[in-house]
Amino acid sequence: MAAIEGISRFELRSSLRTWLFRILVNRARTRATREARTVPMSLLTDQDLEDRPAVDPERFNRAGFWKAPPSAWDGQPEGLLMHKQARALLLQEIDALPPGQKAVLTLRDMEEWTSEEVCNVLGLTETNQRVLLHRARSRLRSAMERHLGREDG
Repeated sequence: MAAIEGISRFELRSSLRTWLFRILVNRARTRATREARTVPMSLLTDQDLEDRPAVDPERFNRAGFWKAPPSAWDGQPEGLLMHKQARALLLQEIDALPPGQKAVLTLRDMEEWTSEEVCNVLGLTETNQRVLLHRARSRLRSAMERHLGREDG
């Protein structure tokens, strides 16, 4: 409804998609502010997940280099995604991501938005957007490595 009511104020300074998504983000932030007095249990675990490193520190030596670099997947990742079990695992892992990581990953990798569009819509700096995307991708890669039995360390 906000988009329909505000269409007369659309100034073509961005794409319609970005403008609509910005309305959605603003509405979500307003609602979050209103509901800030309560803290769902799911948010408590999100903070714990944010504090974890993106890649297990045990995978690096004292000098900060990989003990063994991540192993290459034998098949194309697209082929692995076609497998129902791997796809279900990835969707489950995406749902478990902290909200910021999930939003950035979804917009960049699933919706194929540019980093500039994501930063504008979510109100992030370029650096913060890159960090969130890296952490999300690292968690998904770790989950796939565990699933495939190929975690190095």
